[in-house]
Amino acid sequence: MTVPRFQLHDPDLLRTLMRRTGDGARTSIRGLAEAAEVHPSHVGELLTGDQKTASFEVASAISGRIGVDLLVLWVPAERAVGTTADAQEVSQ
Repeated sequence: MTVPRFQLHDPDLLRTLMRRTGDGARTSIRGLAEAAEVHPSHVGELLTGDQKTASFEVASAISGRIGVDLLVLWVPAERAVGTTADAQEVSQ
């Protein structure tokens, strides 16, 4: 079974929300990286579009630090329902 990944919906939206998070404060690339426990370059690459996806844990941590629901910033990168082959693999 694969770990779900999420695609950043709009890097510009993330940039805008970084200027005023849910708690009213600004956050930086470093602040998001610390919240998500990733290297700042990972967040920077999301903002430039060099990196398109993140794990559920990273996407959730970034959304939480910004103060928005996960699906405001992210869209699932894969199907939520497994394929028939996945279902057969799990049942065996």
